[in-house]
Amino acid sequence: MTPILVFDIETVPDVAGLRRLQNHPAERTDADVAAAAFEARRQATGSDFLPLHLQRVVAISCALRERETFRVWSLGDPGESEATLIQRFFDGIERYTPQIVSWNGGGFDLPVLHYRGLVHGIAASRYWDLGEDDREFKWNNYISRYHTRHLDLMDLLALYQPRASAPLDGLAQLMGLPGKIGMDGSQVWPTYLAGGIDAIRNYCETDVVNTYLVFLRFQRMRGVLDLDGLAREEALVRETLTKLAGDHWREFLGAWKASA
Repeated sequence: MTPILVFDIETVPDVAGLRRLQNHPAERTDADVAAAAFEARRQATGSDFLPLHLQRVVAISCALRERETFRVWSLGDPGESEATLIQRFFDGIERYTPQIVSWNGGGFDLPVLHYRGLVHGIAASRYWDLGEDDREFKWNNYISRYHTRHLDLMDLLALYQPRASAPLDGLAQLMGLPGKIGMDGSQVWPTYLAGGIDAIRNYCETDVVNTYLVFLRFQRMRGVLDLDGLAREEALVRETLTKLAGDHWREFLGAWKASA
């Protein structure tokens, strides 16, 4: 079977980049630099969501379904450099050539990784192959919106209509899955400022498992899995999570059991 790699990233404002582009005084704190950027963005757009090239990656979490195993982890060590995290992600694609699955990966995660990869001089030849090296990639590659080598579940389920998009948290809970555990995206920056990188990584990991479980339901909907196959795949996820350390997995399994 083709390996399936579900991924998610968490980001914070690129304070060093903001300082470089906007000439902030050296004595201004990171929190104040980010606050000024948020305010300017609100004035311009009505939202404090920063442009993607000014988002710094602090966590990349993955769930890998390969052969008889299911694994979930965050790349690198807490506090690892952004460049290292991004290179590890693309190295994984180089190694496994998986089908990658995301929730809004085409609208957020991958463009962020593109821009930040350029900043750091990242190599990602397999990911960017459009058929020049492997002819199969001409017809199914990671870049095309309508190919499945990268499956953006949010985009596909909405039939590529932004107004039809659903939030992962709400959809997961409607399906009896745990949904968000511990925090949501709006809390990542204050958590990061408080030194909570471990909590951010834990949150990111639970998001990729939610995404994988939604993907399994999608595979059932389109006939790839029958009911027994779906039950076996979900049981493998449960069994795997029970063996992992971390309170976030105890909370996740408790919420899943309670809603089952």
